[in-house]
Amino acid sequence: MDIKATGQSSIPELISKGIESTNKSEKPFIESLKESLSTVNELQQTASNAVTDLAVGKDQSLHQTMIAVEKADVSFQLMMQVRNKILSAYEEINRMQI
Repeated sequence: MDIKATGQSSIPELISKGIESTNKSEKPFIESLKESLSTVNELQQTASNAVTDLAVGKDQSLHQTMIAVEKADVSFQLMMQVRNKILSAYEEINRMQI
């Protein structure tokens, strides 16, 4: 028995259309990574400025300073975990036999 879809594209055509539309609508991974790194850097600088302002006695509350420091710490830890996953994936790809 031969089953054929009526009015439907073949699966490879659908997959290629999906890949093309996905690539056009999303930005490359490297751009996302660069944006994430710059965000982490900004949070680190904000935390550093908040600590400096608190130390010199400017109008900075201890609570806001601690929140800024913790945001910077959590974002840095997340960045390190992403880096570890990327390195792990790279090492696994290198171990694959061709």
